[in-house]
Amino acid sequence: MITCSLPSPIHLSEEQQADLNKLANGHKTAYIIGLRASIVLLIAKGKSHRKIAHELNVSRDMVRKWHHRWLDSSDRDEKTAKRLEDAERSGAPATFSPEQLTHLYAIACEDPEKSDRPISQWTARELADELMKREILTSISVRHTGRLLKEADIKPHQSRY
Repeated sequence: MITCSLPSPIHLSEEQQADLNKLANGHKTAYIIGLRASIVLLIAKGKSHRKIAHELNVSRDMVRKWHHRWLDSSDRDEKTAKRLEDAERSGAPATFSPEQLTHLYAIACEDPEKSDRPISQWTARELADELMKREILTSISVRHTGRLLKEADIKPHQSRY
């Protein structure tokens, strides 16, 4: 005989209940945060995972996941909204510090002649070389330099020095 244990109930304080209602019904709340708040509220009302999934048009796995996440985060002293955010993702740490990126952007916006470059405008190749020349970075590819500029919407060829 297989026995299934029911998930632990969620008990909300008045403050948590108010915060979750505000998040679930807020017009400026990100959709996913509002959805997660609704899940927690419905679980606290005693609805089953199946009914919540059907009512909110989500999977039971999602309901189960946020039920467990809410319970797991109950021992931490975090704000209600923080408990509904995505978990930190694993992966490689950032390659460049914010200071190094700021140097890249600053150099891209300055006149290349100030760096003794015989060019009229910066290119990704020239910027990569300049970052290494100034010892801001030990290495960076031309392609990555171009991507960083594009992400920041910096166009050195359109700059007026």
